[in-house]
Amino acid sequence: MGSDLNHHGTLFAGQGAKWFVEAGFIAAANLTAPENIVCVNIHGMLFKNPVPKGTVLRFESKVVLTGKTRLVSYVKVVKSKNDEFVVDGFISFVHVNADGRPMPHGLSIEVLREEDIIIQERAKALTT
Repeated sequence: MGSDLNHHGTLFAGQGAKWFVEAGFIAAANLTAPENIVCVNIHGMLFKNPVPKGTVLRFESKVVLTGKTRLVSYVKVVKSKNDEFVVDGFISFVHVNADGRPMPHGLSIEVLREEDIIIQERAKALTT
C-alpha cells in the first residue's frame, strides 16, 4: 500500500522490519503465552530484492532455537506470486514474568530436517 512505501515506491524498510518482528513474535507466541515474550534483538536484516507497490508478501516464521529463557525465531520473507526471496533473519525473544524479569519457559526445539539443522546452526552462531 502507498503508506508502506518509501520515496522509491518500494516497501519502506522500517515497515518491513515491523512486520518481520511481528512474524517472529507470532512464532514464539504459539509456543508460550504472548504476554510473557519481549523482543531483545533483531539480528540484522539484509533486503535482497525490492518490493514494489501491490506486491503480496509471505512471511514464514518458526522458533529454531531455545535457551533457558530465550526463544530465537527465524523469519523468511518471499513474494507470494513467484517465491522470490526478499529477506530472512533471526529475532531473539526473552520469556519474562509479570515484573519483566527473565523466567524459564521449559521449551526445547528438536530439529530433524537438514534445512532446519542449517538454520539452527546459523542461529547458534549469532548468539555465541
